This record gives sequence, structure tokens and C-alpha cells, in this order.
Amino acid sequence: MAEKNDNLSTKRVHPGVKEMKKNLSEGKCSRREFLRTTTLLGLSATTAYGLASTILGKNILPDLISTAHAGQKKGGILKFGMPVQEMTDPSTFDWVQKSIVSRHIVEYLVETGPDNITRPNLAESWKPSDDLKTWIFHLRKGVKWSNGDDFNADDVVFNFTRWLDPKTGSSNLGLFNAMLEETGEKDAKGNPKKRMIKNAVEKVDDHTVRINLKSAVLSMPENLYNYPTAIVHRNFEKEGGNLSKNPVGTGPYTLSEFKVGEKAVLKKRKEAYWGGEVFLDEIQFIDLGQDGGAYISALVSKQVHGIFQLDLTTLDTAKSIPGINVVSIPSTNAGVIRMKVTEKPFDDIRVRKALQKTCNPHRQLDIAHRGLGIVAEHHHVASIHPEYFKLPPIKQDIEGAKKLLAEAGYPDGIKITCNTGNTSGTWEQDSLAVLKEDAAKAGINIKINVMPSAAYWDVWDKAPFGLTVWYHRPLAVMVLGLAYRSGVPWNECSYNNPAFDAALDEAEATFDVEDRRVKMEKVEKILQDDAIMVQPFFRSVFTAMSKDVVGFKMHPSRYYRFHKVSLA
Repeated sequence: MAEKNDNLSTKRVHPGVKEMKKNLSEGKCSRREFLRTTTLLGLSATTAYGLASTILGKNILPDLISTAHAGQKKGGILKFGMPVQEMTDPSTFDWVQKSIVSRHIVEYLVETGPDNITRPNLAESWKPSDDLKTWIFHLRKGVKWSNGDDFNADDVVFNFTRWLDPKTGSSNLGLFNAMLEETGEKDAKGNPKKRMIKNAVEKVDDHTVRINLKSAVLSMPENLYNYPTAIVHRNFEKEGGNLSKNPVGTGPYTLSEFKVGEKAVLKKRKEAYWGGEVFLDEIQFIDLGQDGGAYISALVSKQVHGIFQLDLTTLDTAKSIPGINVVSIPSTNAGVIRMKVTEKPFDDIRVRKALQKTCNPHRQLDIAHRGLGIVAEHHHVASIHPEYFKLPPIKQDIEGAKKLLAEAGYPDGIKITCNTGNTSGTWEQDSLAVLKEDAAKAGINIKINVMPSAAYWDVWDKAPFGLTVWYHRPLAVMVLGLAYRSGVPWNECSYNNPAFDAALDEAEATFDVEDRRVKMEKVEKILQDDAIMVQPFFRSVFTAMSKDVVGFKMHPSRYYRFHKVSLA
């Protein structure tokens, strides 16, 4: 049994809460940042909202994302249009769509809502130590797996151990770097090999888990709602390691039918759900292919109640369909035109900088996404991220691009091919078309290779040059750790910069809001200077849902969860 730590008493409020109260009262942090940070520090959302209301002198109502609405009806089948992809191991999921189905079967320790507030789920509460290096998670009692087993600390320890084993290949390695150490060896690509630090995750008792970190991390609870962090049963591997074939879960639904590219059907479990009333009897996910028009037709004919996403080619049409609500939300969703720095010609920073210099982000946003979004600065940190530091923009410089190309040995220009799968709509190839036109002025001739979505999913992290859509993450340090930390599975640029890794670690470990933004200046500047991407804008995201659907809320990460949705 682990020893008691007074700093982790369940009755003790983290000292950072006092600091955040002072910051809010003095106008040094936003209401959103206050709510987000104090809930991460262990306050309940209700308490955090109450404190904010008192400090600001006005009533602030929480967004109750998982609460039933009065008068909701039981029963019915919700039909949702969305690509149905392979659903094997949640820890290695690489596309959000896979988790939309699975999150109704296997669940997460926490839930981060559309308001960026992290709330309890399978974990009923958590407490960090004063230095944010030790976290105690108290697990919910009385939760049953669909096979009859009790959910307990063994399940959580099993999942963390799998995530942090490089052999698993989970992107979660990039999120939980503070639980890893270098072995002293290097892999085939020259990246340091890593392993889980001793006692990184400990079972205190059946319903308590302790997480021990080598450095401070404020976002630990938030990281546990990244879509590959669903908690699977402790015997997941022993029983085949395939969720679609053995769908054991704690969620309210079980998988009754599953065929990639066609359909996934969930049926409500007969047993009472730990999370309270669930209204829908069945949820059907219907794959209508890649053509956005097919999903619009399905909405018009009432073949589906809602769809995963709208792209710009179907947005106006959807708004004109009777009985349909079109929902939009700002996000940090972005098309990252990334270069693999280990492959020619992108192993030459002058080529990368030349390409970056040809880009006009404002023109990109206006033409490729109708101005519906936020201009970016080629470092994958958005102005709506709480730790964003504003850097001077990189201005379009065609002559400067030509000069760099000549220095790199391409005085007569260069030909390159860029892949895209239009995985989120034709705006992706439109963005590349704008870049192609501008780059041509500097002698960079881009051939755009538009691939079927499924084909792009096979090569997204392998192709030398491609546009990959990265979904919304509430924190910049979260997406940067997943995408650009040395040696992590989703590092599609094959970027390896110890200075960046160290700067990111330092920013992630900084509690004070203003200090963290200052630390982020270095992080953003390193990415800008290394020119590993052309990332011109962040986009607003859209979806459509029938007015007959009650209780639906759009999530900026598209983490759709229909637990409290019903039909009128």
C-alpha cells in the first residue's frame, strides 16, 4: 500500500487555486482560463463556476454537457452519417472517426467539454501535489464492465503501461513524456529510445491510482481525454486486442454490427448504466463514402439525422434544408502542409524556408476557407490556445524565396509533389492550389496529388510532403507533443530537435499563465525558424443535425458523445 502524502489530501485545495482567484480578480487571466485551470487542479466544475461568479459579481452558468434535458423521450434509433473505419485498438487510433463509435463502448477517465472544462468520468475526482509532479486519481465505484467484471485500478495501470510501451505504437507517448526516461540507446531513426520511469503509475488501492512524473504537468487530466486514451479492459490483449471483435466496455452501448466502409450499429446495454439514464435504444453510423453531397442527400431524404462534418461545398445547401440545424464552432482544426525533414529536398532548411516564404496566410484563409477561421503563423499554435504567444508574422517574400532556392542549388526552380486526401473536405486541395499558385512565382512547381481518403490514411505519416488535418486540441502543448516531439509515433515530419523538446517540456511544466505564454515564445519561434510546415490558418468547423435530435452539442474536437441525446 502506498504511503499517504498530506499534499494530496482530498480535502486540501491546491495553492494554485488561490493564485488563480487573485489573477481573475485582477484581470490577469480570462474567465475561461480560470475555469479550465481550477478544474484541472481538482475543483469540481460547479465549485469553479461558483467561484468565478463570486469574483466577477455576476452569475455564470456552466455548460452541462452530460446532463439530461427535462422531458427527453426514451427509445428510438439515431442515424449518423460518418466514415466507418477500422476499430481495433483504441490506443493506436489515428483518426477521430474511429473514436466516435468506440467512445460509446469504452470510456475515458475524464471528459473535456466544448467549453474546455475537464470533468470527472470514470475517475470521480483527482488531486495534484503542490509541485504538479504527483497526481492521485480516485476512480468511480460501482462501474461494471459489460462482461460483469468490476472496473478498478488494475484497468488503469494496465492502460498506462500499454500506452507508454513503445512497442504498442500509441501516440500517447507524446502526451505523457513526463512519465518516460531515455534508455541510453537509439532507434533506427536515431531517436533516443524511451521507457516508463520507475513507479510512473501505482495502484494505491482498488479505486485509487497515483501518477508520478519527472517534471510538473498541469494538463494531466486534460491529456486523458485525447481520443486514444480510452480505458480498455485489463484483459484486452489476452482476449485478442481487437475492440470490434470483442467489444468489452464500461459504456452504455455494445457493438451489434460492424463493417468497415459500411455501417456500425450500437445497441443499448440491458444493464443499468453507471452514468444515469441513456435515452437512445440504438445508434447507427452509416458510411456514405467521401462525397460530401451524398451526406447532404441523406439529410434531405432523412436517411440520417446528422453527419460528422460539413465542408464548404455543402455548407450553404445544408442551411437551406428544412428541419436541419447547422452548427459551427471556432476550433484549432488545421490543415498542416508538412515536410518530412529527413527526405530530399526537405532535408535542406533553405528549401523549406523558401516554400514557407511563398505563403500568404490571409489569402489562404480567404480563398480556401472563405475567411471562416483564424490566420496562423506556421507553428501550429492558435490565438485561441490559452498559452499562445503572438510572434511577428512571416510575410510573403517571393524574392527571398528565390534567393534561398538558388542557395540550395535550385536556381532554375524545383518540382515537388504534395499529397492530400481531402479527409475533411475539398478545402484541403483548395489550400494547396493557393500555395501552388504563389509558390510558382518563386519557381517552386507543386504537383497536387489528390488521393482517396482511405489511401491518404495509409501514407499520411510516410509521404515526404503532404497536407494532414490535425483536429482541435484545447492546449497547444498537447498537439505539439503529439506532432513534433522527437521520436513520437505521430511525428509525421520526422522532426528531431532536442532544443524544441526541452522548450516544450519547460512550457508544459509552467503553472503561471503569463509565464507559460513567455515560455511558449521560444517553442513557437523554434518551429517557425526550423520551417517544418506551412500552416496558414485554423478553421471553424461545421456539422448538421436534425431538429428532432435533442441534447446534441457540437465539440470543437468532434468528440461526439450521444449518451444524453434523444429523439423528439
